[in-house]
Amino acid sequence: MQREEMLGRLGDRDRVWDMLVIGGGATGLGTAWNASACGYSVALLEAADFAQATSSRSTKLIHGGVRYLRQGQIGMVRSSLHEREFLLRAATPLVWPLRMVIPSYRWGSRWYYFAGLKMYDWLAGQLNMQPAELINAAAAQRLLPTLKSQGLRGGVAFCDGQFDDARLVVAVAQQVARCPNSAILNHAPVVSLDTEQSTGCRVVHFRDETTGATYACRARVVINATGVFADKVSSLENSASSENEIRIAPSRGTHIVLPGRFLGGNHALMIPQTDDGRVLFAIPWLGHTLLGTTDVATTSVDYEPQATAQEIDYMLDHAARYLQIAPNRSDVLSVFSGLRPLIGKNNNSSSSKLSREHQILVSKQGLISIIGGKWTTFRKMGREVVELATQIGKLENRPYQAPALEISPNPIGNDAILDNDLPITSGDVDRAVKQEMAIKLQDVLSRRTRCLLLNAVAAQRVAPIVARQMRELLGKDATWEANQLTEFSALAKKYQVETFVKTLN
Repeated sequence: MQREEMLGRLGDRDRVWDMLVIGGGATGLGTAWNASACGYSVALLEAADFAQATSSRSTKLIHGGVRYLRQGQIGMVRSSLHEREFLLRAATPLVWPLRMVIPSYRWGSRWYYFAGLKMYDWLAGQLNMQPAELINAAAAQRLLPTLKSQGLRGGVAFCDGQFDDARLVVAVAQQVARCPNSAILNHAPVVSLDTEQSTGCRVVHFRDETTGATYACRARVVINATGVFADKVSSLENSASSENEIRIAPSRGTHIVLPGRFLGGNHALMIPQTDDGRVLFAIPWLGHTLLGTTDVATTSVDYEPQATAQEIDYMLDHAARYLQIAPNRSDVLSVFSGLRPLIGKNNNSSSSKLSREHQILVSKQGLISIIGGKWTTFRKMGREVVELATQIGKLENRPYQAPALEISPNPIGNDAILDNDLPITSGDVDRAVKQEMAIKLQDVLSRRTRCLLLNAVAAQRVAPIVARQMRELLGKDATWEANQLTEFSALAKKYQVETFVKTLN
């Protein structure tokens, strides 16, 4: 997956793509993945980096959504469980099983949880990973050694899936790029969307951020898969109507990362009831403990949404109720937030009650926009969009082919790690630049590796080493290196709890 090759494909002025996807997150790449698997020619443009916004900031779970059972969203849970099984098979080793424990400190509560999880098992059917089981206090303590023992009545153990979100996006992007009838490009914002009168083709103009050059691509149908930015892309053609107007109620989900010792094992903790009615997860992730998430309605839409001090305190407070050693702010290694593109108007109702289902809209001029949804069902969402796009674009109707995924293994070598607190080697940097279209320092430290999300201070510490290596690989100069370090330093401070608390308290 090399940028020059992709630009060469996109720069062919005589080519008319079957589909052009705007947005390089889970939904956009899921759409392109399905389209290319079915033999359609497809181009994809991402304004920033692949998965730079919502798709890299999830709770790292591939799951049906236990809490959605309480809301009666049975169909979505069943569909998600089936997609979970597909991804566990197709995306190994980026998706793997994770055993979770719901502890019980009140008489009878574990039977209530057990009943709900048996329904979860039933909805999964033959695709169920491992049946939920009642466990006693000793078994709960064995699975979660850091769990509070006082008053522990036992609990329920069950299985779901875990994954590395940004790495899965890159793997899907590489799969799409392998197809000679496909092209993908990051750091390529769309600047206008027109219709060619003589042919009826859509014309998409975009800018290559590395050079400033502009290009035009023609396609039979255009798909807007830009998440919380969908309304901005839709406005490029000024064709919204009361019937198809895009209405998004963004919800901010914040996570904090703690040292791995707070869980002390390979099992996850699910807190089934919080003060605002949500569930909260503490999961082992890349040697650390990931705690989240919140669900706060917001009107601010940004690539780097900012949490509040209250969200951090909320998560730390709930963790302290269940863990033997209560984490505090000094233990927080990184704070990160993402925005969910929920459907509906944001009035006074809680965003946690808005639907996680997706919605597909078609404008008067034929722009297809998909909003909402969740990570687990990104393949299914992409399939639905492709099926509709064949109708809107009057394309040949082809039988569905489930997309395959060839995941390139990490090279095994003698590369020493670049920082003792981070899982990054010089080989990781080399691969990110040469094979994964990373062109900015944050591309490498936030998404090709997960350094920034794991430990913001350590990521800032290793940044000069990575920037120097990237400068050599990309053929850049000292000014580029200095600018990248300045930009990344400002970004990393937003993830550090010390700076964060001082700013927002």
